[in-house]
Amino acid sequence: MKNSNKHKLKKIAIKTKRKIFSEIAGNNISHFEGEGFDFVELREYHFGDDVRKIDWKVTARKQKPYIKIFKEEKELNVVIVSLLGGSVYFGSKVLKQDVIAEIFALLAFSSVKNSDNFSSLIFTDKEESFLKPTKKIYGVYKAMEDILNFNPIGKKVDFKALVSYLRKRIKRKSIIFLVGDFVGDVDISLLSKKHEVVAFIVRDRLEENPPDLGFLHLMDPESKKFLQMDLDKKTVEEYKKMIIKNDVILYKHFIKNRVRFTKVYTDDNPFVKMLKLFAGV
Repeated sequence: MKNSNKHKLKKIAIKTKRKIFSEIAGNNISHFEGEGFDFVELREYHFGDDVRKIDWKVTARKQKPYIKIFKEEKELNVVIVSLLGGSVYFGSKVLKQDVIAEIFALLAFSSVKNSDNFSSLIFTDKEESFLKPTKKIYGVYKAMEDILNFNPIGKKVDFKALVSYLRKRIKRKSIIFLVGDFVGDVDISLLSKKHEVVAFIVRDRLEENPPDLGFLHLMDPESKKFLQMDLDKKTVEEYKKMIIKNDVILYKHFIKNRVRFTKVYTDDNPFVKMLKLFAGV
């Protein structure tokens, strides 16, 4: 790991760990609380009990109705997906990629605190790396290292491939966090039918509101092709309209499919944004 990335990892880890373990109160951040149940005991049926819980074998043997008592499992299955296409290698002050790593750390440390299994996935148009479900703090550091060391240049996120991959890989109902910049065609409707999906849209203010810079030589971070363009006032205005249109479509899609979401700029405090999102502010 490069020294610069080691420094980033240490800085992000200290910051996020302190926030989660000293400032967050309460338990799970999901609307659902797990789907498994542990059997505890049998007792006689009382009027008003759920008849679906009747143990018919015991009832037949005892000649009186008995029901099963269960203890609900509160453990969540958390999947955190970092979407690292070439466009995340940008930032006027901080790289979007670094902010994605910070959001990941907040979510992962929160899972560790709640004793929930979390897994980490880096995805572009295919799986780039996958960390198996764990409750260990070591897993947080390992996944952060993978995110910070990943080279996104020349990569492009394919949401169709992502949904297909996750539907095949994740069998148990889970809470899936998608963290990326979400520019382009996004359709996660099939994913949200089974799982709870939460999206963190990471952007830089400069990319949404660029100045008139005139004639420039640029490289497309997804295709690695070099471009020459005149970033005049007209071009800037057309670009801004395109971004607005992208986000209007994106927000409507999220709302229609019951996906909670928030936008985090590179100069925002991700922890505050996360708290507001889960508090419904």
